[in-house]
Amino acid sequence: MTWPDIGNAMFGGAADYGEILALVSNSVWAGAVLGLVGGLIGVFVMQRDMAFAVHGISELSFAGAAAALLVGADVVTGSIVGSLLAAGIIGWLGSRARERNSIIGVLMPFGLGLGILFLSLYQGRSANRFGLLTGQIVTVQNSQLGWLILIGVIVLAGLLLMWRPLRFDSLDPQAAAARGVPVRAVSLAFMLLLGLVVAVAVHIIGALLVLALVVTPAAAAMRVSAGPVAVPVLAAVFGFASAVGGILLAVMGELPVSPYITTISFAIYLVCRAIGAGRDRVTRSAA
Repeated sequence: MTWPDIGNAMFGGAADYGEILALVSNSVWAGAVLGLVGGLIGVFVMQRDMAFAVHGISELSFAGAAAALLVGADVVTGSIVGSLLAAGIIGWLGSRARERNSIIGVLMPFGLGLGILFLSLYQGRSANRFGLLTGQIVTVQNSQLGWLILIGVIVLAGLLLMWRPLRFDSLDPQAAAARGVPVRAVSLAFMLLLGLVVAVAVHIIGALLVLALVVTPAAAAMRVSAGPVAVPVLAAVFGFASAVGGILLAVMGELPVSPYITTISFAIYLVCRAIGAGRDRVTRSAA
């Protein structure tokens, strides 16, 4: 069942909203997990100035998913393999920002080219190909939902275990290295966790729009707060609201889920930016 089918069924009186929502309950749970985890890890992405890396990983994740689609394997598994491969390469070789950006600049067109090649060879339904670029959350099955939740738990556990050294390394890598923090190991571990999140995001919102749930919520949170606790909490809340809100709106419409998610995420960012700008003007006036 596609989003237009669900919307038509709802407005045609075939089922009420609660029944329609039950049909996409897996989608709601998957979106909730991604929104929370994506918003949380996005804080470190912003602190480490790695928004470009997210897009680079998504291209290899897209290539892995397209390869899995071509050979008839599980798309989520292919996406995870591609993401972890890209994350491992970037984390191991790109310890410095300049090196990292160069590596990402090389990987992005390579991954995109491979993905397009695999999709051009795929002879199945065109909706499956389009879904890898713009998301296919409506197709989340029970087994896939289990994997997505497991990945979310792994990422959350990993972030909690390395929270203090990761935050230290993100804010002041030179001081962290001087204090004995294993910065290369921390960077590699973080990149692998980021790769897992991106793999989930590619399956839900598509390779082209991953930044909407991994970067935008954290960027919005940082516009209204600088607290070490408030920023991660706000980012997780914003990510959750964008993902779940987008799905709930998509159920009532005829568009894919991704435009709703990206629009909500961007609207939250604009509101937070306006609040931050107003607060800055008040501070300058008081000074």
